[in-house]
Amino acid sequence: MNEVVFNFHDVVLLMTAMQCCFFAVLLVATNTSKSPSNYFLAAFLLAHAFIPLHELILWGAVFKWKVREVFPEAFFVGGFAYYVDAVLLYFYVKSLVFRDFALKRRDLLHLIPLGIFIAFMCVMFYSRPYAERIELIRDEVFVYGAAYISMDFFCKSLRVVYCALSFLLILKYKDILKSTHSNIEKVDLLWLKLLVIGFLGVTIMEVILSISKIVGLIKTHDLKVFEYIGLTGYYSLFILVNLLVFTSMRYFATFEAVRQKDSHKKPLNDKLLNPEFAEKIDGLMRSEKPYLLPDITLDILADKLAIPAKDLSMIINRHFHNNFYEFINNYRIEEARKMLIDPKHKNKTITDIYLEVGFNSKSVFNTFFKKILSVTPSQYRQEHGEVKK
Repeated sequence: MNEVVFNFHDVVLLMTAMQCCFFAVLLVATNTSKSPSNYFLAAFLLAHAFIPLHELILWGAVFKWKVREVFPEAFFVGGFAYYVDAVLLYFYVKSLVFRDFALKRRDLLHLIPLGIFIAFMCVMFYSRPYAERIELIRDEVFVYGAAYISMDFFCKSLRVVYCALSFLLILKYKDILKSTHSNIEKVDLLWLKLLVIGFLGVTIMEVILSISKIVGLIKTHDLKVFEYIGLTGYYSLFILVNLLVFTSMRYFATFEAVRQKDSHKKPLNDKLLNPEFAEKIDGLMRSEKPYLLPDITLDILADKLAIPAKDLSMIINRHFHNNFYEFINNYRIEEARKMLIDPKHKNKTITDIYLEVGFNSKSVFNTFFKKILSVTPSQYRQEHGEVKK
């Protein structure tokens, strides 16, 4: 038997689908900590496995003809994945960022586009007699029709929106982290940014292809360039699936998640609103110096003060007019300022001092110091008679 069923491009699509399925099963099987992020990533990969299969059935050089002969019912079934994969990617990123993220009833609204697609297919395709559906598949009349192309453009555009929302959430993440952490420099988000940008790039290419089909309804044009764009998307997707899984497995364990902001916060009681309570916090900070702990967080400080973390965050914002990141580092700068001019510490370098007061990064220390005192640490020390670098 010398018949060729798959060309090289088809093999890449088939491998992508198989990898997605394999990694999804692996993530679920090894998720001993029951992490929601792993489940969302597995669901994303499983949904994504249907996309290359769907493309293979619709556009595979030889394979599509085999499917039409043997199992035509498989056509368009995998199309649902286009309406859920980007949503699941967004949930994956959200569950990474927020440790307490959980699906709520209102999240069912994200399934409305899927419902529209199912209703569209039932009315426009599956309601027709079987013989007519087979004819539409073989002649490719339906797949190149204005209605199907419009739905295709709708779902491809929606995927771009969800990928963009995922990227915006990543960009906001460090600002969110400042409300709970005092050192954020060790957080490496480059891997996640590149992956989401990669998927965003693939979805944009698919929108361009959809636009070319819409233009094709009006006038004929050379589709060779768009064919290359489609093939580029196939290979990019194959690479991204591998990178997504391997980088997630490597970096996920060290990801610093934060709590979602509570939109139904209870008002602070009179005691917490009293400026004397803020003075008590300031007194504790100066006497016990918890800011010297390099990795102190809002939760740790809240435990020391025996108040809920969300109340402490509101007090810091209201009375000290800072987020937690600035609140802690202001005390660290004050401590460093004293050490720089204290004769007892004249033999300590600036590096020794910024590490001792709780900073992990020299650049962050210098930035905060200059912002507060308008001079660099070296200049400040020199102005006060010390010359140690």
